[in-house]
Amino acid sequence: MLNIQRCNIILELIEKNKNMQMKDIVKTLNVSEATVRRDLMLLEEKGKIRRVHGGAVLPDYIEEDILSRRNIFSAEKTKIAKTAAALVRDGSAVYLDAGTTTGAMIPFLAEKERLVVITNGLSHLEELTKYKIKAYVTGGRVKGKTAALVSGSAVLSLRNYRYDMAFMGANAVNEEGYWTPDEEEAVIKSAALRNCAQVWFLCDSSKFFKQSFIKFADLNEGTLLSEGEIPEGLRAPDPRSGERSRNL
Repeated sequence: MLNIQRCNIILELIEKNKNMQMKDIVKTLNVSEATVRRDLMLLEEKGKIRRVHGGAVLPDYIEEDILSRRNIFSAEKTKIAKTAAALVRDGSAVYLDAGTTTGAMIPFLAEKERLVVITNGLSHLEELTKYKIKAYVTGGRVKGKTAALVSGSAVLSLRNYRYDMAFMGANAVNEEGYWTPDEEEAVIKSAALRNCAQVWFLCDSSKFFKQSFIKFADLNEGTLLSEGEIPEGLRAPDPRSGERSRNL
């Protein structure tokens, strides 16, 4: 295949998906990673794409900010959040991932006694304070779009905490696992999963069988909680909770 043909195919893939991982382009075109890397450099020089760690995105690719996402599927998020909060026992230590669905849990946690929340979500702090919930926040750099604390400092600070349950958000879930568009958020999400006995992924059905940029967890690393019927392809036993993905 000629160089120009490969570049055109790569550009079509990125335009269709908004972002593509290097390994997926290699697999689709059946060429070496070095060849794809050169093609991506050429496309970036022409202003067609923007290279990021592990792949490429469109030049104007913009992740929705947290204020915009808060108003999307709000009823579904509230339903998921209410059920998730009901799983929390008095006296628990809980990790709340940054995100709108995890944030929607906070009003439903207000009646829990002796609850401690650890979070990397700056947007959660006002609500946690409002409901007088004891809270700890990780260190790290603030990511403006999502109000999430990220970077190596955030990951290092998580080593100081152990919690009973973690409630995680994701931008997409498919047969391969849970995904996010941001590399730094993927790192802290993965780190957060390692510090607890039970993990719950809160995903409304609009995220089913979608693809984002970086996978941060396999299906069997936690229990999927959603507002509707969960397809068989997304169900996986959770070795830590002993449950399968749960419909509400």
